[in-house]
Amino acid sequence: MASTVPVLSGIHPFETLTPDLVLDALETVGLRGDGRLTALSSYENRVYQVQLEDGSSVVTKFYRPGRWSDAQILEEHRFSQELMAAEVPVIGPLLLHGNSLHGFGGFGFSVSPRRGGRTPELDNGEVLEWIGRFLARIHSVGATHAFVARPALDVQTFAVEPREWLLTHDRVPLDVQSAWAKLSQQAIDVISSQTCLAGDSHHGAADPIRILRLHGDCHPGNILWTPVDAPAAAGPGPHFVDLDDARMGPAVQDLWMLISGDRAQRARQLGALVDGYEQFRDFDRRELALIEPLRTLRLIHYSAWLARRWDDPIFPINFPWFGSSDYWRGQVQMLEEQLEAMQEEPLVV
Repeated sequence: MASTVPVLSGIHPFETLTPDLVLDALETVGLRGDGRLTALSSYENRVYQVQLEDGSSVVTKFYRPGRWSDAQILEEHRFSQELMAAEVPVIGPLLLHGNSLHGFGGFGFSVSPRRGGRTPELDNGEVLEWIGRFLARIHSVGATHAFVARPALDVQTFAVEPREWLLTHDRVPLDVQSAWAKLSQQAIDVISSQTCLAGDSHHGAADPIRILRLHGDCHPGNILWTPVDAPAAAGPGPHFVDLDDARMGPAVQDLWMLISGDRAQRARQLGALVDGYEQFRDFDRRELALIEPLRTLRLIHYSAWLARRWDDPIFPINFPWFGSSDYWRGQVQMLEEQLEAMQEEPLVV
């Protein structure tokens, strides 16, 4: 259902996803569009806001062919449904004719309600504390059982395999390749030897760090914030969207992408998140030592993600700087910085 679009020579599957196909797909699940479609920001999938004939609107997501299996997509959907049943403000797919994942034209697609909102003000301690409370509630549900079909966030899937792919496919320019290969391997060695992210039963620790189901990609763009005084049916506060990267991992993965700035600023922001978090769930302070290793894994994974999507026409348009020697020299510098950061004392909250 989710990955059967034939790949024609020189044509990416998403180039066949026309407005008419989107509207025809929605008709198969009983939703008639009035012809107005707005493409929403999404690189991994294709997401559209569609106005319906009855005056309402929905958001429909067409999944990238070949990325996730149907079982993996449905596992994400069930997680969303569990969260919504627990009254956690997650915007998940609708059940239409008893199903959340549908197929049309070779694409898998889902339909979600439309919710408005803006990017949260992450320099506001009250906002961060509010987000922390709801992250704890997400994790309380996520800890009840494990994903079966979805992969874990670990060194192998986020660094070793992406690094090997980049080098095997000659995606790193020769003038930078040696330096990048050396530093990326050093980073992998540090993370593997010093953290639980190597997936080796946490180095035999008697009290291992808990691994649970996560949002997985909890950056500010995936949180819609509704002010307290706004007249919104969804209610005030954060609303979490896009669980497309949901996977098993440590709780701190859903916190660290919400902090930025110098060390004092990050400590202050993280403190507010944890204050809110611990109103509903204990936070294991040992996970603070995972923040820089997780940042490093994301750095390596991101380069491979861009390279693997380069045949998708929107990637060269939106990331024209990718792939140059200057880009990779920047990656070398960031890996050097991350190797130093991983040797520093972790943040304290």
